[in-house]
Amino acid sequence: MSDQMLVTAARLLTDGEVCVAAPGAARRAARLARATHAPRLTVLGDDGTVDGVPAATVGAAEFSGYWLQGGRVDVGLLAADQVDAFGNVNTTVLGEYDEPTARLAGTGATPDVAAGAGRVVVLLPHRLTAFVQRVDFVTAPGAPAGPPDRAQPGLRGPGPVAVVTDLGVLRPDPATAELVLTEVHPGVSVDRVRAETGWPLEVAEEVGRTAPATTAEVAALRAG
Repeated sequence: MSDQMLVTAARLLTDGEVCVAAPGAARRAARLARATHAPRLTVLGDDGTVDGVPAATVGAAEFSGYWLQGGRVDVGLLAADQVDAFGNVNTTVLGEYDEPTARLAGTGATPDVAAGAGRVVVLLPHRLTAFVQRVDFVTAPGAPAGPPDRAQPGLRGPGPVAVVTDLGVLRPDPATAELVLTEVHPGVSVDRVRAETGWPLEVAEEVGRTAPATTAEVAALRAG
């Protein structure tokens, strides 16, 4: 995972929030936020940890019921293997479910986090095989075909508000919920992002450029 991707994701977290972060890249981004600009960020793990410390009281029932269903999670950081034009996430299988070409890590708490967190940020490397028109399996819903699809089943919050990659940042269009390229990382062109996206990617009228990772941020990543 690139430093710039982790730093960009960390900057989307706010001091004082409660964040659920999946193990791996998402947890690293959350810890980076705590170490830099958000020292009061609570990092809740779906593995029963709070701020990195095992907490016997955070069982599956409390994690889902008290934290997520209770509306106490401000943001969920999720890692994905596949994402599509409407922010649906796949961490289950590639190919047909009954005869997949690859079995992935599985669901874990990904569906619960996507459904219950106030907002969701998704992290994954930007590759043509990962950014597809429709995911092979919907592990966690974005907006399956547009904004009304989250409201109908009663999903909390707007779902993915950003997909952060090693090339840039995509955000859902407010009207259509389709992901739009809004920012690129230093040294990355819009054409490169489009070439690694498996649908005709819409681009914001003014594409921003993320600020490079600072020396302090990189040092905190290495220390964490």
